[in-house]
Amino acid sequence: MTVSPWWQQACRQPDAAAEAAALVRQAQLTKPRGALGALEALAVRLAALQGREKPAIDQPHLTLFAGDHGVVAEGVSAYPQAVTAQMLGNFVAGGAAISVLAREQGVPLRLVDLGTIDTSLELPGVRHLRLGAGTANFALQPAMTVAQCAAALQAGRDTLQQVLAEGCDLFLAGEMGIGNTSAATALACALSDLQPAQLTGPGTGLDGAGVGRKLAVIERALALHREHLADPAEALRRVGGFELAALAGAYLACAQAGVPALVDGFICTAAALCAVRLNPGVQPWLLFAHAGAEPGHAALLAELEAVPLLDLGLRLGEGSGAALALPLIKLACALHGGMATFSEALVEDKQ
Repeated sequence: MTVSPWWQQACRQPDAAAEAAALVRQAQLTKPRGALGALEALAVRLAALQGREKPAIDQPHLTLFAGDHGVVAEGVSAYPQAVTAQMLGNFVAGGAAISVLAREQGVPLRLVDLGTIDTSLELPGVRHLRLGAGTANFALQPAMTVAQCAAALQAGRDTLQQVLAEGCDLFLAGEMGIGNTSAATALACALSDLQPAQLTGPGTGLDGAGVGRKLAVIERALALHREHLADPAEALRRVGGFELAALAGAYLACAQAGVPALVDGFICTAAALCAVRLNPGVQPWLLFAHAGAEPGHAALLAELEAVPLLDLGLRLGEGSGAALALPLIKLACALHGGMATFSEALVEDKQ
C-alpha cells in the first residue's frame, strides 16, 4: 500500500459561521459601511480562520529559514555565498532589519540554518540542520536529493509544531540565502505558465548584463529538468532550495493545524505557490504582506489571486515586509473588536 506524504493530508476549513457573525458585526459598527476598506475584509477573513467573531493576534511568531544555493556558481548574484552565513551572525547579533522589527514589536525570532557553505558554523540560538553545504547547482543537476528535500519540508513542519507548543495565532516567516531569487524564479516558472522573462529580476542588485545572465541560466535549468517538473514535489527538489522547501513545509503545516500564515516577499510567495500546488487546501490560510519591488512579484501574486496589504517598494526579504504588515493586522482586529456598534453607542444608523 502506498502511503501519501504528510503534505497531502487534509487542511483545516475556515469557519463559515464565524465569518458570517463577523460580517454582521462589521455592518453594525459606528462607521459608514465599508469605510475601513480592506481592513474590514481582513478582520472578517481572520474571524473565519480563527473561528471566532472577534479575531485577535496575541501570539505571532517569526521564523527565518536560511540556506545556500549552488547555482551561485553561474554568476547569478551580486553577492558572494559567504554573505548567507555572515547575515545569520548579524541576525543573532540583532543588527539586521528583521532583528530590529522583531525586537521593536516583541515578536520572537527563530533562526533555522538548513545548510550554508560554512558547514562548521555554530551560532547561539540558531538551529543548524546542515542538510548540505548549500544545494547543488540546479543548472547542472537537481538542487536537492530526495532525502534533502524531504528533510527541508519536514524542517518547516517541525518549526510550526514547535511554535504551536509555545502558542501561536499568526505565523510569519522570512528567508536568507544568496542566490535564492534564482531558485524562486525557476520554481515559480516550473509550477505555473509564467515565463522566466516575466519573473527574472535583479535580486540583490544585478545590473542589466547580470539579469540577462541570470535569465539565461534559469532558462537552461528549466530546459534541463523539463520532463520532471509536472510533479510539484519534484519541481521543488530539482530547482528549489533548502529554505524554499522549509517555507513551503511551514505553510502546509499552518493550513493543516489551522494557523494563518503571513507571507513575505518574492521568495516566500514562490514557496507559498509551491505549498498550494502540493496541497490546494493551503490557499485560504495564506495572507500576503506586501507587493515587493522585485519585478516578478506582482505576477506571482496574481497567479495566487492574492491581494497584498502593503506596497512600499520593499525588496529586502528576511520577513521584513511581513513584520511591517503585522501592526496593520493587529489594528484591523482591534478596530473590528473594539469599536462600538450603533446600538451600543446610541448612535442612529442609516435608514
